[in-house]
Order: sequence, then structure tokens, then C-alpha cells
Amino acid sequence: MANSFPAPANSWPAASGRTDIGPAELYSPGRVFSWPELQAMAADGILSQLYQRGYMLPGTAATPQLRARAASFAVPPAIRQRVVAGRMTAAWIYGCAGEPDRLALLVDATRRVSSLRSTRGCTLHEVRLGPFDVVSLGGLMVSSPLRTALDIALHVDAERALPALRKMLSTPELDVRLRLLTLAVEATPRVPHKKAALEKLAALRAQPG
Repeated sequence: MANSFPAPANSWPAASGRTDIGPAELYSPGRVFSWPELQAMAADGILSQLYQRGYMLPGTAATPQLRARAASFAVPPAIRQRVVAGRMTAAWIYGCAGEPDRLALLVDATRRVSSLRSTRGCTLHEVRLGPFDVVSLGGLMVSSPLRTALDIALHVDAERALPALRKMLSTPELDVRLRLLTLAVEATPRVPHKKAALEKLAALRAQPG
């Protein structure tokens, strides 16, 4: 299967300024419809809600691009180019986890985060991101599949992490391989949850399905 995800983004472009219609007719409150109108159309079955303020036509396939675009509507436009959707939020965007209650946003340690602390509906994590750790999807920066799997192994409890990791490993277009993921965890500098991450990966090897 051909890889349907873009190449890593070495520079982080600003998200599109359009706030009403996104890829494949994804709607959000803006110039075309108000939020009450979108909610009313969803109640009437004309639209279906993808995530928070993102709506699409019934029967539309929820692709990673659409989920990322819907998530971007929940991120203030002024900070979209400064944050990266990661962890279980990125797993949801890739179709490997359930819809998040709060967006997990990564902020590179080299960037100022003091002005982002009050962002509502989001959890911020200060991290170090390399040039191959980020891809652009639907107007939002998202952690790459391998970086997402690494962060989930290290920072998410096993009950939620294992199903998401199994799904990521079994999705060919994500190209996440258990051996490579294990090497990435082993190469991580000493962190409190490194041993637990390796135990999760051992559980995946023991019960891959």
C-alpha cells in the first residue's frame, strides 16, 4: 500500500486561514454556517460531527487529514504553528485510538510556552522534537507515526497504550515496526518510564494480536 502520509516537515507552516470548509467538505463555524446551525444540521442528520466543531457529510470517510483538520478547529489560530498534536491525540488522528477528551499538544522545548499555558481543552507537553518527528496533516502539525508510538509507549498507561500500539503496528501505511520502536525506546535517555515502556513492547511481542 502506498504511503498516504506526507514527508516529515522540517519547517512548520502556518495552518490555513479558512475556518468554514476544510478538506473533503469538512465544516466548522465560520463564514458559511454558525455553530448552532451546524449543530442543528447534525441533529437533523444532514451532517455528522467528527470532533468538537468539525462536521462532515454523512458517509464521508474519516481520514487522518480530516481528523487533523477537525482537531485544528479546537486549537486557537494564533498558536497552531507553534504546537504539535501528539500522543493519544495523534493516535486518534491516525485512526488508532478513540476520540480524545482533551487534545494532547507537544511544544518544542526551544519555543516559548508561557503564552500557551491558558489554552483551553488542551494538555501541553514540553518536549524536544527533531526534524523527522513532525508531519503536516490537514493544516495541523502532528507527531510522526514513529514518534507518536514512542511517546505512547513512554508516557501512556498500558491499558490505553497497548491497543493503540497494536493498531499502529498493524496499519501498514504508518510503517511503524516493533523492532524499530524498541530501538527508539532503548535509545531514549534515562527517563522514569523507560522500563515500563520496554515492558509494554515485550507484551506486544508476546501477544501481537
